[in-house]
Amino acid sequence: MPSSGVGPARRSRDAVPGGRTPSWADRVVTALSCWWLTTLPVLLTPVIAHKMGFPQVRDDLGRFFGAAALVSAVLPPLLGFVVALVSGRRGARGRFVVMGAVSGVPVLFFWVFGVLLAECPDGYHC
Repeated sequence: MPSSGVGPARRSRDAVPGGRTPSWADRVVTALSCWWLTTLPVLLTPVIAHKMGFPQVRDDLGRFFGAAALVSAVLPPLLGFVVALVSGRRGARGRFVVMGAVSGVPVLFFWVFGVLLAECPDGYHC
């Protein structure tokens, strides 16, 4: 007598919790979310290296790490929102909107106070 509900054994790498196979959009959303999470460690790496006794890291690579952190703060939420919009992932869209808002506050803060309202050196008129 055949048993109902018994199929061929699935390998553990084929099985996904929840029963749904992840699509390309799920993989891209996950990768962009992880990329966004690296922003703070990348930004703090030169400061930590300086405090640990490696001032040349901050002096030589500080601008590079700052630019990498800026790109990591801005690009993943933007690209993730577009991918979520195209693929119809409503929850991911909300996540990327929140990511963009969280990233936008410090970026706007540094832009306003670091660029627009920067103090002029003596003798220069801004």
